[in-house]
Order: sequence, then C-alpha cells, then structure tokens
Amino acid sequence: MYTYQHPRPAVSVDIVLFRKKNEEYQVLLIKRAQDPFLGSYALPGGFVEMKESQEQAAERELREETGLQNIQLIQIQTFSEPNRDPRGHVISTAFGALIGEDDQIQPRAGSDAAEVGWFYLSDLPVLAFDHDLIIHITVEKMNLYGDF
Repeated sequence: MYTYQHPRPAVSVDIVLFRKKNEEYQVLLIKRAQDPFLGSYALPGGFVEMKESQEQAAERELREETGLQNIQLIQIQTFSEPNRDPRGHVISTAFGALIGEDDQIQPRAGSDAAEVGWFYLSDLPVLAFDHDLIIHITVEKMNLYGDF
C-alpha cells in the first residue's frame, strides 16, 4: 500500500436514467436517506469502491439504490468542481441511459435511498448536489432536447 503526502479527491458516479412517458421524458430520482442532503432528491449514485471501475460502480449503485440491473449505461461526462459536494472534493462521472416507454421497469428503494421514483423533466423537485446540472448536460449530450 502506498501513502501520499498530497490530499486526493474522492471518486463517485451518478446515474441519469430516462424514460419516455405520455410523450414527455422522465428521470429516475431517489430520496436521500443519509446526510448530506437528507430527505432531498438526487440521482442514484455513490462512491467508487477500491478495486472497482467507475462502470462497475455505476452498475452496483444503480442496483443497490433502485433494484435495477442489466441496463446499458453510457459515460456522459465527468464533473469535478471542487465545491460540488459538502463532504469534500468529490469527482463524479455521470452515466446515462434511455429506456423504452414500454419497458416494465419497476424500481424499488434500497441501500441509502429512502424512496425512488420517476419525475417529469418539466417538473423536477429541488435536487441535491449539482444534480440539476448533471441532468441538463445529460439531456443535451443524449440529444433529447429535440423531443421536448
């Protein structure tokens, strides 16, 4: 094991899962069961564990917090603003996916999620961290705006 003199940021992942319902897009959000932002809505996600890739962490966090698995996630962008998380410098990579309108995906809250549910992009609650920015950029990068 190596030790370093220099402080290092933590690494996390956020998952932006969309579906289309009634000709509008929805995003899957959790209600946080832990601080920071206890009781606030956020994207599913969390810290990357040792000996785990970011892709593996995204799949694990999605499964642990929502019960969903076997969803083809694509890497969207890394968010590294030093003050984006009150716990310290946390660098997060967002992963996104669009599931079909007919997909019978039934998320269930687990791990550190008190609740999980679908929210229309036109009527989002106040979000924790910088998750409103992450959703906005993911919408742009997945070219969903043309359908709004």
